[in-house]
Amino acid sequence: MTPVPLDLTGDPRRHRRERIMKTIFWTSAAVSIVVSGSIVLSLVGRAVAFFTQVDATALFEIGWFPRRGLYDLLTPLAGTLIVALLAMLVAVPLGLGAAIYLAEFARPRVRRWLKPIIEVLAGIPSVVLGFFALTWISPNLVQRVFADAGVFSMLAASIGVGVLVTPLVASVSEDALRSVPNSLREASFGLGARRSTTVRKVVFPAAISGIVASIILGLSRAIGETMVMFMAGGAVGGGLRQFNPINPGTTMTAAIASVATGSDQVAGEGLTFESVFAIGLMLFVVTLGLNWISNRFVRRIRETY
Repeated sequence: MTPVPLDLTGDPRRHRRERIMKTIFWTSAAVSIVVSGSIVLSLVGRAVAFFTQVDATALFEIGWFPRRGLYDLLTPLAGTLIVALLAMLVAVPLGLGAAIYLAEFARPRVRRWLKPIIEVLAGIPSVVLGFFALTWISPNLVQRVFADAGVFSMLAASIGVGVLVTPLVASVSEDALRSVPNSLREASFGLGARRSTTVRKVVFPAAISGIVASIILGLSRAIGETMVMFMAGGAVGGGLRQFNPINPGTTMTAAIASVATGSDQVAGEGLTFESVFAIGLMLFVVTLGLNWISNRFVRRIRETY
């Protein structure tokens, strides 16, 4: 008697559901690519129109005043880098310290309480931190340390952005530290190392790729922050080129927000509207460069266990 072959194709309904989900996911990915490409094309088109029409001397003036025909792109770029780097000087020590404590030293009960609190802090609206930077950080920290500082300063905005970015760095770094296998810790303990030594020489180097990724992610978040700088930086409508953080300044995002009015008719003369797209393209290039560097670095130092 010839044996009946088994049907190993599976349930047709399950295959149908899998094809439907595959189509949905493919469509979502395609739509995201199309939207991203459309945004880039719109930025490039308007930015090219700006650079082809603007007077070259207007790009190297004393500051960023687009409504007056002064389009010094170095002003918002320098302000962005200053604010972002100073913000990371606040966020990296606080974020990594919190991550190391939660991952290596906190008791499970303490961690169950603190971890959600840190993640909730990441959801605080930036406008709240901008008001906090303007009304508390500036008068109680910046102006007390630097007598020449005014109410508005890039340093006050940097501290506010650093506080905003700290929960992001802490959460991602803590996940990276906890992903390190316990066998590495146990081997270090077996050799007689203390917990602090194990964290410093074993766990931290093993999780360095995730920690670097969290720092780059936090830096990108700091570069893209708008409201804190817009409220506490003090350069609404434009600003002089500044490299001293205790003075008012502007960033790329704040420059866009100060010019745009929520419609396609930006108030101002000349190339004011097109200058917003030039700043947006510059911001896109900086963020893309950071992501590229981050991916290259993480791939090079990533450890597989």
